[in-house]
Amino acid sequence: MKMKMKKLFFILSVSIILNIYAQPELNLSLPELGDRVSGVVSTDQEKIIGNEFLKQIYSQAPLISDPLIQEYSELLIYRLSEYSQVKDRNFNILLIDDKSLNAFAAPGGVIGINGGLFLNAKNEGQFASVLTHELAHLSQRHFARNILNSRDNNFASMLIMVSAMAAAIATNNPTAFMAGPAFLQQQSLRYSRLFEREADRVGFNNLINAKYAPNSMGEMFEQMAKLRRLAGDNIPEFLLTHPVSSSRVADAFNAADQVETPYENKDSLNFQLIRGRLQMRYEDIPLNSVRKMKGLIEESFSNENRYALSIAYMMSGQHTNSLKVIDKLIDENPKNLILNNTKAEILLNAGKSKEALNIVNIFLNISPKNYPLTTLKAKILAYDKKLFAAEELIRDQLLRRNTDPYLWLYLSEIQRDSKNVIGYHQSRAEYYLLLGQYEDALNQLQFALKLTESNFEVSESIITKINTTRKSIKELRGQ
Repeated sequence: MKMKMKKLFFILSVSIILNIYAQPELNLSLPELGDRVSGVVSTDQEKIIGNEFLKQIYSQAPLISDPLIQEYSELLIYRLSEYSQVKDRNFNILLIDDKSLNAFAAPGGVIGINGGLFLNAKNEGQFASVLTHELAHLSQRHFARNILNSRDNNFASMLIMVSAMAAAIATNNPTAFMAGPAFLQQQSLRYSRLFEREADRVGFNNLINAKYAPNSMGEMFEQMAKLRRLAGDNIPEFLLTHPVSSSRVADAFNAADQVETPYENKDSLNFQLIRGRLQMRYEDIPLNSVRKMKGLIEESFSNENRYALSIAYMMSGQHTNSLKVIDKLIDENPKNLILNNTKAEILLNAGKSKEALNIVNIFLNISPKNYPLTTLKAKILAYDKKLFAAEELIRDQLLRRNTDPYLWLYLSEIQRDSKNVIGYHQSRAEYYLLLGQYEDALNQLQFALKLTESNFEVSESIITKINTTRKSIKELRGQ
């Protein structure tokens, strides 16, 4: 079944190539969606589809489990959404651990960002231009409208489509659809062009309303065109299927010129830091990374390069040097959470858990319940063998982020170390359920049940979970 799905293409456009109109209309007139679309795909159905999509991505695609990168992405998307036409802002934001340039939007408020998007966007404005485009796909309900124009619009077919979409994203192979049914090809290509133009127009206007420079999109085009030239014969699949022409670059800048009150190029320290963090994520040899970043600093003494150097030092075990660099950055930006969080990471890596905990506690007093700080505190407590306290912190985070597989996995690891065997199996089950791996989840729950025969309340809870899991398995098999 999985192989079959991989040969289909996702009907939803995942394009980040932005078709800019030469005459943007800031007070844009949006299409009337109305009941006609909702009659085919309701917003509740979109949520179900989105949840299925999440399971497929979780189970197939490598994800970035970094609370600092996750939080930055979430905060930016939520801020940009305030200028969008998205009504339901309960987003699920996925970070795909892939250096290729890509982003996507899926039904039910799912937004995906490849690590490569950070690396190819030179400032926050360029990065934001892609996100406003993806938010426009959601606000204009492009998935539902595509289904509306399809001959096969039953709900089961929609789930197959979204599974195919997830498989294509996970395998980084969008052109796999070309092996699929001709009608679906025609529909996808035909409507993706229409929807891309619409998303371009809506996203462009929302970007400006968010006070980013209008030329941000044009600059992103240039980055994409440059990437294509540098690729030679190894052009990424995404840029093959969505080529960037010189005329499109020119049109993007012409559109920007029509804006009466353009804003300056907008960047942020946090974007620079996150970009530097991702650079180091994709470096394999720490010592080589140190030499590389020293060379880059000679060319540009930027916050991004200095931060990346600090991480490179930490990765190579040179903690003293790492702290020297990060301390200088903190002196210049004393309240920055990313910098202070990173200093605590360095200290923990150096075995100085008490000093790390002091920093984390100071900033938790300023920002209680903060996701990166709280998870780091849990790691510090676990390092000091304070496992029950660490577990309590992660459970508290799960009250807010119950669909985060990283948190469930980390919770299970803490419980394993604390000899909480029942809790370990239960948390692993929750992790597998989020990944859509129902058989693995069922096995974990059955292990837990065997250990709770004397505890009626816990066993009843596990039995209930087992029954719902078995029901999901039957539905998956079409029984």
